[in-house]
Formats: sequence, C-alpha cells, structure tokens
Amino acid sequence: MKKIAIIGSGSWGSALGIYLAQNGNEVKIWSFNEEEKRIINEERKCVFLPKAIIPDGIVCSSNFKEVLEGAEIILHVTPSKFVRSTLKQYKHLVTKDQLFIMCSKGFEAESNLTLDQVIEEELPNVHYGILSGPSHAEEVSLNIPTALVIASKDEELKESIIDAFKSNTMRIYTSKDVRGAELGAALKNIIAFCAGAAVGLELGDNTFAALLTRGLVEIARLGTAMGGEEKTFYGLTGLGDLIVTCGSEHSRNRRAGELIGKGYSIDEAKKQIGMTIESIDNIDVAYCLSKKYNVEMPIVNAVYDVLYNGLDAKEAVDNLMTRNLKEE
Repeated sequence: MKKIAIIGSGSWGSALGIYLAQNGNEVKIWSFNEEEKRIINEERKCVFLPKAIIPDGIVCSSNFKEVLEGAEIILHVTPSKFVRSTLKQYKHLVTKDQLFIMCSKGFEAESNLTLDQVIEEELPNVHYGILSGPSHAEEVSLNIPTALVIASKDEELKESIIDAFKSNTMRIYTSKDVRGAELGAALKNIIAFCAGAAVGLELGDNTFAALLTRGLVEIARLGTAMGGEEKTFYGLTGLGDLIVTCGSEHSRNRRAGELIGKGYSIDEAKKQIGMTIESIDNIDVAYCLSKKYNVEMPIVNAVYDVLYNGLDAKEAVDNLMTRNLKEE
C-alpha cells in the first residue's frame, strides 16, 4: 500500500484516485473547488464521472498540507495552463523523499515549455516522472483494462509506480524517454481536435484514417526535433494515445473539433464542452514550436488558421488535399 496525494479533483484526478484506492492504496485528493470537494466527501461522486463511485477511504481537501503530508507519491493532475501556478502554491511542502508524477498533458502556453521543463524549473531537486498513455478517465474509473507508461530517468521511481498501479486491469510499461512521452501526449490532443472537425464536416472514414496517419507523422517530426525518441511516438504514449483520443466520444478534444466542424465558434465550443480543452489551449504553442524548430506541420498550420485567422474549415481541407504531392 502506498500513500498517494492527488492534486486535482477533475475527471482524471478523480479516476486515478478511484482506481488507486480500489487497488489498496491510501488516497487523498486536493481540490480548489469547495463544491467538488463536498460532492466527493459527502455524496461519494465526481461531477465529471456520473457512473463512478468514490470509495469510502478517499478524502478530499482544499488544504495542500493535509493532502501532501506523509504522501509517498504525488500525482499532479490539473489542466496544463494551471500547472505552474498550482505548483507554486505547494512546492514548499514537497520533500526530496516524495515521488512527483505529472499526469497532466499539454504545454505551458506563455513559455511554450513542456510540463517536464516546468517541473525542472519549479522543483529542481524532485524525483519525477510522466504518466501517460491511452486512457479515458471514464473507463479507468470503471476498471476497464488499460495500459499506461511511466516515463522517468529514475529506475526506483518507476518500480514504485508499478507497485502502486499494477493489477489485472492496469498494465504499466516503463520508458526513459520523458520528453517523447510528454510531447506525444500534448500533441495528440491537437490531431484529435482535427479528427473531430473531420467528423463534424462529415468527411468519412478515409479522411479520418489519413488524418490520423499524417498527424502522427507531424507529431513524430516535432517530437524528435525537440529531443524525443522516434520509437516513442509509435508506442502507447504516441500512437496509442492518438487512437483513443481521436476515436472516442469520451474525448473532449475530439468533441470540441466536431463542434468547430459544424460551425460553432471557439467560445461556443468551450461552453458546450464545459471542461478544459487542452487542444484549443495548445494549438498556438504547437504552431510556434513548429516554426522555432523549422518542422513542416501542415495539419497544425491548417487548424491554426481555422481557429485564429478565420479560415473556413472546408477550405482548410481543400488546401491540405491540394498541397504538392510527394513520396510518403
């Protein structure tokens, strides 16, 4: 049994808490939202996971010290845009003996940094890893078989995470490629948004398959240019996460893209989804990074123009389809 602190009471934080508590661990969850805290503690529910039940042993608090004190493992599970600001509030409570696991996926928009870079700036002496892979919160909370990856340079950390997570419904793989795992997770949200737009435009399976395949090429191009290993992007944290996020109605990134494809504005899509949409927050980051590293990313360029330069989504598809032909 491990003592685990989870920073964030949204769908993914709550799903991880439910799973880890059912797997025999002691779990405390931090929430900034008093109503979410009350619902978890009193009704044993998560507002974002209507089918799941919060185990009795889980305690939710809005006090960082109550949640972090005595924890062996800290899982940080906030939207990417709040990672640094939340870390700043509790980093003074983190000890060198605690293992820090980033479960958020995305970039820091203001700096274009990956989240592992944010960790290194804010918690330079911590033992940290990245937990990623194809995983919908809705399914993890219901114990549907799932495979994840813990990426870290620290071998002992990886063993501790395996001990806490492994079960007959959760398989944990390991990787040393922290940057690759981080980038695969962040960039696939953008392609999932595009996949949703293709669904909204009623473009069919042929288009969907082409988009995922060429989207993965773009992810790998930028990912390797930024220091990731190419093989990582064709594993669970790249291709696997891309498939699950593009292909499922659970995915808020795909649903947001579908609304844009149907003619909704960004603000209308955000209101309809009602939760953080990492792809919309990070498309401009991917666009900037592609320019910085001189990487060709026509799909990212197209969706950037749709969202920020007023390009019609159907015209964006035409532009992609009429680009100069070349060898795959």
